[in-house]
Amino acid sequence: MLHESSAGYALFDIVQFEEIGTLLEGAKDTVTDIARFGRAVKLKAFQPFESAQDALENANAISEHAMHGSLHSFLEMNLPKKSDKKKKKYSLGVVDPALATAISEGLKGISLRSDDTVKEIARGCRLHLDKFVTGLKNDSEKKAQLGLGHSYSRSKVKFNPARADNMIIQSIALMDQLDKDLNTFAMRVREWYSWHFPELKDIVKDNYMFARCAAYIQDKASLATEEEKKEGLQTIIGDEETVTAVFNAARTSMGVDCSAVDMLNIVNFTQRMVKLGEYRKKLALYLTEKMSVVAPNLSALIGDTIAARLISKAGSLTNLAKAPASTVQILGAEKALFRALKTKGNTPKYGLIYHSTFIGRADSKNKGRISRYLANKCSIATRIDSFSDEPCRLYGEKLRDQVEERLKFYETGAAPRKNLDVMADVARELKAASGEIKEEIIKKKDKKKKKKRKTEDSDDEDEVAAEEKPSKKRKTSETESTPVKKEKKEKKKKKKKSKD
Repeated sequence: MLHESSAGYALFDIVQFEEIGTLLEGAKDTVTDIARFGRAVKLKAFQPFESAQDALENANAISEHAMHGSLHSFLEMNLPKKSDKKKKKYSLGVVDPALATAISEGLKGISLRSDDTVKEIARGCRLHLDKFVTGLKNDSEKKAQLGLGHSYSRSKVKFNPARADNMIIQSIALMDQLDKDLNTFAMRVREWYSWHFPELKDIVKDNYMFARCAAYIQDKASLATEEEKKEGLQTIIGDEETVTAVFNAARTSMGVDCSAVDMLNIVNFTQRMVKLGEYRKKLALYLTEKMSVVAPNLSALIGDTIAARLISKAGSLTNLAKAPASTVQILGAEKALFRALKTKGNTPKYGLIYHSTFIGRADSKNKGRISRYLANKCSIATRIDSFSDEPCRLYGEKLRDQVEERLKFYETGAAPRKNLDVMADVARELKAASGEIKEEIIKKKDKKKKKKRKTEDSDDEDEVAAEEKPSKKRKTSETESTPVKKEKKEKKKKKKKSKD
């Protein structure tokens, strides 16, 4: 029996299997009673982890249903050998079936089992581990569990295989909440300010523009006296006819006059609503930037907001990539799906992808067909975004062209291109782009090498010139000294001749 704990690996020998077999029949006291459990189960070997890092590595391997090297060596050392013919046949009990398959692949020829009996034995081993292993007393096992739990959670938070899709999930949820709040606030601003200036809501229809106009105008009587506000309203509304209509309505308005305190509260609320609207625009820009980095192909295919909602509904980009196209098609319509299954009615044709422009442009008879086709392309785009090292928008743009061609096929009957041909064209374009980039890099390297050579040649010429200058001086000195030497030699010869 293999038991994995926070302190290390333990291997137990089941001595009285018949007594353990009665556990499932109702004799649960055998597990809780150490005296009875100790007669049936004996500790054979225990290998503690060398450090906290070693414990974390083994915990990660077990969570991923893989056999670590230390576990492999521990089992290889302590399990009975195949050559021992005297020993009876045995089977190794492992709680996790996926880990059991990994052990059977790593250690061939070992029979493994993971059933309810093994789970009951593991419960007893976990309960009485400090009794079997003497070094785990004084709450040392609890400390090891606490330390390993903190380090495991910290590593999972740091290692995020879904890149930065968590930020997309939070931002799209915030954007949806802001849309609801802004609609509620806009209705409140319209109702509140209309007591003072009721004609404005009929002239300015947009909620955000109405709030800006209300915050700028404040008291309607100021429009009759202050002509300077006309330019400010012109910048807000952008239409001269609408501005003149607002000024005319302010002169003949049927609204109630407000006190300064009431107007101050109205203006404060409208200004806050305007700031929320501005923040919502900034959040939309932030979402587009994030989507261009995390899922560029999916956003190029169906848009940023719908792609972000799909990722948020699936939980992460990898979960969306693992889902089949049929799941992507009805993602967001779970209630309608289960209601249809319960009442044995028609299942929904689309979920969140209904907000895409492709489905809106299709005829009513072709909406289901185009939604199925679009879900197929969305599934391809998410897998490219999730599993490629350097995703680009090119695949998403080509997939979008394919959906356009499919829409034309439903309308005119023109045959669209095959998916294989489109993907081959994208691969060729990417290769060509990478080749151009490589050529540019090579050209830059060649330019740098030429510059280095020129600088080296100029340095060599300077050195040669510096060496030639002293040599010339030497030559001049030598030429100057030679006639003096000749004169001295001639004088010596004359003296010798005179002596002779």
